[in-house]
Amino acid sequence: GSRVMISATLFGLSHLDNPFLPGPAPVAYTHPPARRLNEAPPALKASPGEVTSRIQQLIDGAKALERELARLKGKLASSQGGDLASQAVEVNGAQVLAATIDGVRVICLYVPNGQAVGSDKYRYKLDWLAASTRYLRREFEQHPQLAVIGDFNIAPEDRDVHDPDLWRGQIMCSDAERAVFSAWIDLGLTDAFRLFDQPPKTFSWWDYRQLAFPKNHGLRIDHVLLSPALAKVCTGCRIDRQARKGEKPSDHAPVVADLSSS
Repeated sequence: GSRVMISATLFGLSHLDNPFLPGPAPVAYTHPPARRLNEAPPALKASPGEVTSRIQQLIDGAKALERELARLKGKLASSQGGDLASQAVEVNGAQVLAATIDGVRVICLYVPNGQAVGSDKYRYKLDWLAASTRYLRREFEQHPQLAVIGDFNIAPEDRDVHDPDLWRGQIMCSDAERAVFSAWIDLGLTDAFRLFDQPPKTFSWWDYRQLAFPKNHGLRIDHVLLSPALAKVCTGCRIDRQARKGEKPSDHAPVVADLSSS
């Protein structure tokens, strides 16, 4: 059978739904067709002029996304009251993208960081997470094939932290944040990474400072959560640590889950 790859940090969507506002959000952007897993990238045959034109197209696409986001933020600002989960699009750094692809509902969350336990941003994070729990419950009821992925900014357990004593009670590791992650599991979702034996001290995020990556001083805060129907066909889940290496990398590494359609 065929394989489907879902990444918690990189996920291409050609049609975007805004799950926190009614109706689709039209975005002038389309991904190129995906290559097979083992297929080499095509050779570059474009002229310098064609390359320049392509770069300009990408810039124009990015500007279109920015304009659409500004429009949605304006709509949010004009709304009053109601459930946060029926309004929020991108507020204080939090973002949600959702799409249904061949019957599989994929929701990509970027949860706000929260800055520090006890701060206003931390309280906002907990409110945002509570609203997201209500939203995910509704989505789960409508979509039995559901994947919730992304940067959750939550390390669920001590084994997801390089130094549990140092981080205990701190942002991303507080009891309140972990309780939300547990609540999402209680909805019926499964942490795909924990479906399989994993090497100890496996993380998805490392601070840029203090040589955190070479010392493996990291946290596992990027996740793929699967409904029972998808967990049943999940054949593997891993963190691509290699992606964190190289020149000017992200401070996150992708989490990749393999799903079989057979």
